[in-house]
Amino acid sequence: MNDVDSTRPDVERLRSLNTVGLVSYILHLAVAVAAVLPGAQPGVSLLLVALLIDFIKRGDAVGTWHESHFTWRIRTVFIAGGLYLLTAPLWMLFVLPGMLAWWAVSLWFLYRIIKGMIGMNAGRPMVN
Repeated sequence: MNDVDSTRPDVERLRSLNTVGLVSYILHLAVAVAAVLPGAQPGVSLLLVALLIDFIKRGDAVGTWHESHFTWRIRTVFIAGGLYLLTAPLWMLFVLPGMLAWWAVSLWFLYRIIKGMIGMNAGRPMVN
């Protein structure tokens, strides 16, 4: 009976982390899809909510395979943000190169989110 009681918190913890991870991935996915489709911007607020969830719940995932997914999403947002900032001057100098650069960053962001969702569904940790 003790074995069953001692594994129950771990199962509940993983189930909770899976739910939080799914919500975060869906928010990231909405932003990523909207970034690729012109005129469909849901706003940065969804991304900030997802990032806040990831930062808050990351500590709960320490020692589990979910921890890598929190790190994956946080790192993806910061790298994409850096790339957007790096390519922002192209918008001011030349519209078309700026648009193409941002579209490429948006596609990369979308790829990373989909790859992470697939990994989470398979129960695999993310490896950079």
